[in-house]
Amino acid sequence: MAPVSLNDVARAAGCSASTVSRVLRTPHVVRDEVAQRVLAAVRKLGYTPNNAARALRSRRTRMIGAVLPTLEHAIYARLANALESHLATDGYSLIVTTSGFNVRRELEQTQLMIERGAEGVVLVGDAHERALYDFLALRNVPYINTYVYTPNSVHPCVGFDNKRAAKQVTEYLLSLGHTEIAMLTGVSKDNDRVRARIEGVEEALSEHGMQIARERIIEGTYAITSGRNGTRKLLNLPKRPEAIICTSDILAFGCLAECTAAGISVPSELSITGFDDLDFAAHLNPPLTTMQVPAAEMGTQAGQYLIETLEGLSPLDGVELEARLVIRGTTGQAKAAAKRRG
Repeated sequence: MAPVSLNDVARAAGCSASTVSRVLRTPHVVRDEVAQRVLAAVRKLGYTPNNAARALRSRRTRMIGAVLPTLEHAIYARLANALESHLATDGYSLIVTTSGFNVRRELEQTQLMIERGAEGVVLVGDAHERALYDFLALRNVPYINTYVYTPNSVHPCVGFDNKRAAKQVTEYLLSLGHTEIAMLTGVSKDNDRVRARIEGVEEALSEHGMQIARERIIEGTYAITSGRNGTRKLLNLPKRPEAIICTSDILAFGCLAECTAAGISVPSELSITGFDDLDFAAHLNPPLTTMQVPAAEMGTQAGQYLIETLEGLSPLDGVELEARLVIRGTTGQAKAAAKRRG
């Protein structure tokens, strides 16, 4: 039987061969309805692109790609360093690129890395465009999602339960007597980790008969300035919060800086929590209470998964790691609870 050709796929999909080629290389430039029709024909006919990238993989480039949201935050650099070190022990090299928290750019960067010979891909989160998963499946490129753990997911992952971690922080603050709780978060659009953390806070409060008003959830970029600006908005609400949960240490840094500038004592007047446990967290004044994220372990485990997959082994598709609450000086008992105890 003759191999399936590009023209065969084009006929089955009712489009030109050049359109099929564009879908296989850059699906984001083709209308979604056309791209899905082409990919359906590809799967039905069993077509496999015979291109330079495939030839490179057959010669084993021993290169792994990682698409990270940014390298401006140490938490992602920590993952990349651990990933690179582990890959090097087996003779693999690492290509790192960034998406700027943009799912379309993430797709473009992944395609580019694979065209240049990447044999496997490390991604962050699981909120990726469908076209990305289709592209990886079509090219038969193994991948793994990090920073998330979703039981029974169809996608391999190594990480922690972001929702459960945020619930743990919230329950800790509730145990201190805090009832007026607010949040500073990253932008939730295209960021499943942020959305899960917001859900975790909301669920913990709901289980105690409480809720968080929408004006008490301030979204912004992961920057100290955003933390300060968001804190200023929260402090100007008619009823000031007693505790602020930040979905990153960067935002918590800004929150603490704004409280200092406003003459608000932390934690006697306001408790603050972060997320990541970056190196500076323990050296703030007061030291930051935060969730410690196993970034290095995620990098190591992700590298091991791809190595084993490329070597024909069958690693676990889901590995759950622990995010640990580290209690330091930015959290304390709520004033009302302290008065009751006094």
